[in-house]
Amino acid sequence: VSSGSRRSSSSYSSNKLAKSENAAENTNNMSWGTELWDQNENLAIHTNRGIDALDKYANFLRERVAIESDYALKLRRLVKNYQPKKKEEEDNEFTSMQAFRNLLKEVGDLAGQREVVSESLQLQIVQGVTLLSKTLREDRKKCLSDGAMLQQNLTTQLSSLDRAKRNYEKAYRDSEKAVDSYKRADMDLNLSRAEVERYKNVMTSKIQQSDDAKNEYANQLQKTNHLQQQHFSMLLPAVLNRLQELDEKRTRGIREFIIGAAEVESSVAPIIARCMEGIVKAGESINEKEDSFKVIERYQSGFTPPRDIPFEDLSKCDPDAVQDSHYSNSVSNHLTMRGTMSANKLKKRVGIFNIFGSNKNSLTADGQKEDFSDLPPNQRRKKLQAKITELQQKISQETNARDGLMKMKIVYEANSSLGNPMTVEGQLNESEHKLEKLKGDLKKYQGYLDKAGQVQAATSSPQSNRNTLQNGHRTSRHSNGSADDHHDDGDDQPDDAGSLSRSDSEDNVAQIQNGHNNNNNGSASPESGLGTSHTSLPGSGQGSANENAIGEDVYYETEVEPLQPLGTCRALYPFEATSEGSIPMSEGEELQVIEIDQGDGWTRVRRANNSNGWDEGFVPTSYIECTLFA
Repeated sequence: VSSGSRRSSSSYSSNKLAKSENAAENTNNMSWGTELWDQNENLAIHTNRGIDALDKYANFLRERVAIESDYALKLRRLVKNYQPKKKEEEDNEFTSMQAFRNLLKEVGDLAGQREVVSESLQLQIVQGVTLLSKTLREDRKKCLSDGAMLQQNLTTQLSSLDRAKRNYEKAYRDSEKAVDSYKRADMDLNLSRAEVERYKNVMTSKIQQSDDAKNEYANQLQKTNHLQQQHFSMLLPAVLNRLQELDEKRTRGIREFIIGAAEVESSVAPIIARCMEGIVKAGESINEKEDSFKVIERYQSGFTPPRDIPFEDLSKCDPDAVQDSHYSNSVSNHLTMRGTMSANKLKKRVGIFNIFGSNKNSLTADGQKEDFSDLPPNQRRKKLQAKITELQQKISQETNARDGLMKMKIVYEANSSLGNPMTVEGQLNESEHKLEKLKGDLKKYQGYLDKAGQVQAATSSPQSNRNTLQNGHRTSRHSNGSADDHHDDGDDQPDDAGSLSRSDSEDNVAQIQNGHNNNNNGSASPESGLGTSHTSLPGSGQGSANENAIGEDVYYETEVEPLQPLGTCRALYPFEATSEGSIPMSEGEELQVIEIDQGDGWTRVRRANNSNGWDEGFVPTSYIECTLFA
């Protein structure tokens, strides 16, 4: 029974498969020309509706493109409207605000992807649908015109056949009447032979006309049958099959356009998914504890809370002393409050008459004193440290600019055809003046910071930890990674050794002017004249920590450590060293980068030599491909 059921099931499946194959084959063999030979008008209506449906889909795509474009535009406008304002920049340190900025960035990327969808739909889909619809309408019009012409020819032939048939019928009736008249005349004895002969001639003529009409009718019938057979078997089916091809092309086009629109959407789906992941990541980066700590760090005054107000016995104390005690306690409470959030609302008024007076601590643009002494201790130290960091960055930038000018001057002196060395002399002097002023400001603010460090703060902030007292020494960490250690004697004057003094590059300027040019590693670079100036990554240990103070007569030599590599480079072209300070290299050679390009087109590199040493020198920046360490 089991084997029999399996055989029956197998035979049923085979029959079903055969039927489906036959149905598919029959579908492929069916055509409008053979199956719908008499439905010309209906097919014309059907094809017109089909093209109208294609136009409707095109209008749908146009409206969707407009919606996508408008959506992207509104998203971009939304992102622009909610970008942090300049007055809100101080709140950007909070993780919640950083997450919101990242959210705006991701939403902007989403707007970009919607624009991509809109442009792709317009260029790839809408234009294709429009072109297809135009082509189909022209081809349909031509097919219908050919079909109408075939139908007109057939109708004309049928009319000719109908006329020939009517003529034949009339001629046949006339001949029948003429035969009857001749027979009656021939039997009538009263008529003469001449009259009988006349009836006979009329009969003969009518019979001949009938025979001619009969032959014409037979000829037209043969032509009509032949034309009708060609019309319904060949000519009309060809036109209807062309209409079928047009309709199938339209249907196939709609299928491809729908799939293409979906593919356009799918192509940006991974990027949109990454944007969503970025939004989720931005939300997960919010840390309420870290934000709370930053609030403390921002508004912490450094004052201690007010002590308990002692009981004052009026019978044992002077009333004036009681008033003075109450006043001092109120002032203490006011100073404590200045470290809270309301401190930002306190503004200094700077009148125009202030220009006629002198103030030891001038006011800044926001109404604060130059040394920030009007701020609480903790806030003052942070402001001073930020100002020192800003000055150190400006000094580093100005030093790099001055060193670039020195390199240019050395190159001009080595090759006068490149330029006149005196043209950069004025810029060098101006750069020197700027450096002197910046170093003076740095020394002044470091003095302010030393004074502020003497005030004991209630808590420490990350910025104030940059200047801490450790075993009687103050460690001042510069922005370039160097450190100054000096004793704090408790006086109000800052230690000159703790400030940024004359840099090594200044010493090298004097040495270059005297005809001497020495680098840290003892090698000379005629192109640069940089000396000990070195553009390095944080933590490289290169800075001005061990430099001599301004005005000292005695200079102390310190052992200079080898420059740490900033990255690696590969030679794109061979280079032959033709000037002092440059080194040759071959194509594809790997070198270490120890000083990046300062804007003069030269990079300082190093390679190991066969004597367990190092060869250092300059190579053209355009000849190498650099990869700096992260």
